[in-house]
Amino acid sequence: MALATTIRELKKQGYKSRSVKEELRENLIARLKSGKPVFQGIYGFDDTVLPDLERAILSRHNVLFLGLRGQAKTKMARLMVDLLDEYTPVIEGSELNDDPLAPISAFGKNLVAQLHDETPVVWLHRSERYIEKLATPDVSVADLIGDVDPIKAATLKLPYSDERVIHFGLIPRSHRCIFVINEIPDLQARIQVSLFNILQEGDIQIRGFKTRLPLDIEFVFTANPEDYTSRGAIITPLKDRIESQILTHYPDSTEVAKRITREEASVAPDQESVVEIPEVVRNILEHISFAARKSEYIDEKSGVSARLSISGLENLYSTAERRALINKEKKTVARIADFWGVIPAITGKIELVYEGEVEGQYNVALQLIGSAIKEEFLSQFPNPDKLNKGKERDPYGAIRAFFGDSNTVELPNDLSDADFHALLDKVPGLDRLLDEKKIPKDERYVYKEIILHALAELDVLTKELKQGEIGFSDPLGKMLDDLDEDNDRDFMG
Repeated sequence: MALATTIRELKKQGYKSRSVKEELRENLIARLKSGKPVFQGIYGFDDTVLPDLERAILSRHNVLFLGLRGQAKTKMARLMVDLLDEYTPVIEGSELNDDPLAPISAFGKNLVAQLHDETPVVWLHRSERYIEKLATPDVSVADLIGDVDPIKAATLKLPYSDERVIHFGLIPRSHRCIFVINEIPDLQARIQVSLFNILQEGDIQIRGFKTRLPLDIEFVFTANPEDYTSRGAIITPLKDRIESQILTHYPDSTEVAKRITREEASVAPDQESVVEIPEVVRNILEHISFAARKSEYIDEKSGVSARLSISGLENLYSTAERRALINKEKKTVARIADFWGVIPAITGKIELVYEGEVEGQYNVALQLIGSAIKEEFLSQFPNPDKLNKGKERDPYGAIRAFFGDSNTVELPNDLSDADFHALLDKVPGLDRLLDEKKIPKDERYVYKEIILHALAELDVLTKELKQGEIGFSDPLGKMLDDLDEDNDRDFMG
């Protein structure tokens, strides 16, 4: 059916006015009945957040998403657009998206009064019915609601008492749309007060004009928990007027977290063709975020965004790609040494408490990586500290003996794959450990590297970080070497 171009054609097609909340509700009902997914690309919220959001839409509620950064609050708001009709009719030339059968602006009312059923109609795509505003302390009432425009008054030669001199703000222009205010606590309290009447009565009054605009808007607000933000808070009367407040959360499993990271990471196709990232490495990357959320050095109230893993994966690809380019290799597999390139993605995504500041961002990042490696290792291999000594064969005996004989392994970060494999092959016992597992051939050397790092985290080995290199040695031998160096310095001194 061709889209109507006048009110007359619109009526013939059986068009009936309905509010944006009714529109969202009816389209959600149809989507639920069909069994199709409602919010595609949102993972980990199937049993918690999404049912709450669906109930809010069915109840025709305005919504507040309350949660820490990186919990898909804005993404969910943007996906609500898919529940709007694909096209909606508006009076042509109306800046307030006037419904042809129920105009609210002076322009729309006057045009319908003059042309009646011949009033021209245009169609607005649902993508144009989403307006988003980031709340900042400098946002004014005029920005959101509107104000008298002296230039318009002078140009049209109208008195300030004439409604046509009004310059409408973002909210009136969002009539029949979804309007999102991100980080609502950042709005000054007096600006938040200006939203009371819109939420309670659905209308606004600009600069004392008697004409009220019965706005039809689906409001969505996002905010961090009030006990976190020191910049401001949602004033209680405003919270009271937002019918549904929905708490968001971080993924509760690495599988969900990996899926989110895969979906959101921006990786060039040529990078994917060069670099393979094994699942075990992806697991370690996600463990970093989980470890950060539990770390005593990181402010838990600020949260650790999913963007840490997303940026981390992008850096992991780039670090391995750079190494392959340096060594003129056409393909490579990401390794633990490549996590050096992930550190900038970690330090930029965490907020430290005082103890963390003392420790330093770089050292905290290294500790998080170490903790993540240890967790993944212990999920697949026995804990060397919990072996039944004397009654159970030590699976790490050959590795201990090799390093106990004063052998060391030094792995430069940008080592070629061939040299990397050769160095790890010198360590006895690693292959025997992996033979008991069904490890893919191209991942065996990554696992060998993980074992060395994990044993260092468990104090079986000593790990020494040098410029562009990681060295592994026996703890006792390293301690004796350090003592010898100290004695030599004392003697020379």
